[in-house]
Amino acid sequence: MPRPPLLPALAVALSAAFALPAAHAQNPATGGQAIKAVEVARGLENPWALAFLPDGRLLVTERPGRMRLVGADGKLSAPIAGVPEVYARGQGGLLDVVLSPDFARDSTIFFSYAQPGAQGARTAVARARLDTQALRLSEVKVIFAQRDQLSGANHWGSRLVFGRDGRLFVTLGDRYSGRDKAQDLGSHLGKIVRIEADGSVPQDNPFVGRQGALPEIWSYGHRNVQGAALHPVSGELWINEHGPQGGDELNRVLPGKNYGWPVITYGREYVTGSRIGEGTSRADVEPPQHQWTPSIAPSGLAFYTGDVYPAWKGSVFSGALKFALISRMPLDGNTVQGEERLLQGEGKRIRDVRQGPDGKLWVLDDSDGRVLRLDPA
Repeated sequence: MPRPPLLPALAVALSAAFALPAAHAQNPATGGQAIKAVEVARGLENPWALAFLPDGRLLVTERPGRMRLVGADGKLSAPIAGVPEVYARGQGGLLDVVLSPDFARDSTIFFSYAQPGAQGARTAVARARLDTQALRLSEVKVIFAQRDQLSGANHWGSRLVFGRDGRLFVTLGDRYSGRDKAQDLGSHLGKIVRIEADGSVPQDNPFVGRQGALPEIWSYGHRNVQGAALHPVSGELWINEHGPQGGDELNRVLPGKNYGWPVITYGREYVTGSRIGEGTSRADVEPPQHQWTPSIAPSGLAFYTGDVYPAWKGSVFSGALKFALISRMPLDGNTVQGEERLLQGEGKRIRDVRQGPDGKLWVLDDSDGRVLRLDPA
């Protein structure tokens, strides 16, 4: 089988001009590696997600409602035409984007966004054909949308991940004011759903045929999932999600399971600091693989399987907005062995983290609107 195309290397001068100070392991026991963050592109407005195209370019979403291509030289294309209207308020707007598993054949992408409606807005997912020469989307079709339309501009969730079977996982936030519905199987708020590429429901979903439950639901009791990736060995979905004041979580997502929010959580109320719900554990609620208190505001999630940073192989990486860092968590099977914090002190809100076809980690810097690549120092 041919190897996937590598992204062309940028000029060495770019590294010298834009490299940030190297980040070293804070916990040597985790086997960290010194790195430098190299600027690949700048000039984006609130970049939210990136995807690697077969020709070596990047496809990047900007939350205000634009998609752009980023060349190997860092040049930004004009905005891609055909993106539907988005509800670009607060945390809402144009959010995640992923390529079809058959993108080389069908040129299809899937993207999530805050869709405006008569009663407010909701998280929606659309598919479209991408013409990279004409910079245009065609055949745009919404394949899924939350039933719940709420006012307010927070907690959209919105990460998209294709499973190995070709089914699409979609993370859905509780929209902040709808948190109690995260435990309601008749609502899409605070859920992860699993759908076919055309939006239909797989018949092996855990709640198919259960009275009062929406059949597309895969798991429930989530608050605001903004990072998601497949475990490279098991193929299971892993996520990170925002807690309120404390209690951000890294979770291994199993079908039909309850992840607790807002009944079981490590988080506390913002204003009063009082406990939320019943406590931090219950027999029928899946515990997190890791939790952050105080909150780091987790974002993109990626497992590292490459060889560029040998000590990092088998680790899971989470971006962080609030503390402006990347959290590296080495794993032993499904058990987190520790945490190393990278780029801490640089003041960069990390929105997305992906492993590129070159075996390096690529990140989006929401603070300065940049694409960064992590090179060994």
